[in-house]
Parts: sequence; C-alpha cells; structure tokens
Amino acid sequence: MLPRETVFGPGLGESQRTILERLKRGGQSTIADLEASSDLAAETLRDHLKALAAKGLVERAGLRREGPGRPFVLYRLTDAAAELFPQREGELLRELATFLVDSGRDDVLADFFAARAEGRKARLHERLVGLGESERLEEVARILSEEGFLAEVQVSQRGPSLRLCHCPLRELVAVSHLPCQAEMNLVNDLLGRTLRRESFMPDGDSCCTYSIGETDDPSDALEVSNLASH
Repeated sequence: MLPRETVFGPGLGESQRTILERLKRGGQSTIADLEASSDLAAETLRDHLKALAAKGLVERAGLRREGPGRPFVLYRLTDAAAELFPQREGELLRELATFLVDSGRDDVLADFFAARAEGRKARLHERLVGLGESERLEEVARILSEEGFLAEVQVSQRGPSLRLCHCPLRELVAVSHLPCQAEMNLVNDLLGRTLRRESFMPDGDSCCTYSIGETDDPSDALEVSNLASH
C-alpha cells in the first residue's frame, strides 16, 4: 500500500487522511461508522468532516434511519476526493498508444482523434455564433481551458496568439503527436484561420503557442496538418 502522503499529497492531516480512507473503503458512512473504524471521537470526526466538506472533499449523502429517533447523516467522498487516490488511466492510455504505434496502427489513433474532434465540432460552433473575431478567439481559449489546456490569448504587435500552458494529453503526446493534430485541426476549424506553431511543449518549451492569422508565404506557416509529423 502506498504511503498516505503519496496517495493524498500534502495539505491533509493524518486524521483527515484516515477519514478519507475509511469513506473510500466503506462508501457512505455515518459518524458512528467512522468512530467504530478509527480512534477518533465523534466530536473530532464532526469537526474534520466539516473541514473536509469546506475543501470540497466530503459531502452529505442523505440520511439513514435505524429505528425510532433521529436519523443518522450519511457522508461520502466527492468526485474531487476520489481523484486524490492513485489514478492509472494516463499510464494505461500511453501503453495502449505505444502498442498501436509499435504495431503500425497509427491509423487507428488518427481515426479516433479525428472522430472525437468531429463529434464535438457542431456543439462548439454553437458557442461561437454571433461573436466577433476577438470574442471568438477568447471563447475558443475558454473552451480549451475547460478541457484542461489552461489556454489564454496574447496580443502583440505581431497579432494575436493562442497559448496553451498545460497538456492534459501529455501521456499520449509522449507517444504520438496525433492528439495535437486533432485538437489544433478543431481549433483551426472553429476560428476559420490558419495557425502557426511558435513553441511546443514536447520540444521542451514551457507552453504551446500558436500565432493566428493568414501568412503571406505559405511555406513560412506550420499548418495544423503537419503537427503529427514533428
């Protein structure tokens, strides 16, 4: 079993880690349930549960009735708390992508990411209806941020650029740049403009930056369709 510091990270005391672990193991629990499975007193548990609720890690899940008298409040972990426990989806996806690439099945990955982008396109275009160019760009950055890219718009004398400060697909991008191609193809479609890559996190840059606008010399632009070949 992993040390609790490894599982939960910093910022939580030993008692709070105990409560989160008991709720993870037991599911919905009352204070009496938690008291029976730990060394913590009911009043202490109540204080910690209140603190954990304030952090968005624990929530009330309803009431349990056991005969006459007042019902017992049930507590459970929130989705945010569940994410504190070890996650291996990224590792597994990286292994899957590596298997497909090593097997010469890059086409499967390309088809998947293209289909995924296509499935989101109509819904995202609806968010851009009636927006001017600058508003459109800001909304696209907002969409990308909602998907984990921590995007922002920067404006300089050279024109606007789109800056992605985080890559939520980094496990996959470490194997293939096809996810980048699909995402930026989608952005290119949403904006109706040509993107030119200025910086790239897989190259060691701190962010991925794309200038936006037409270019006089097509050979000077790194269009989205070339991203995967990098």
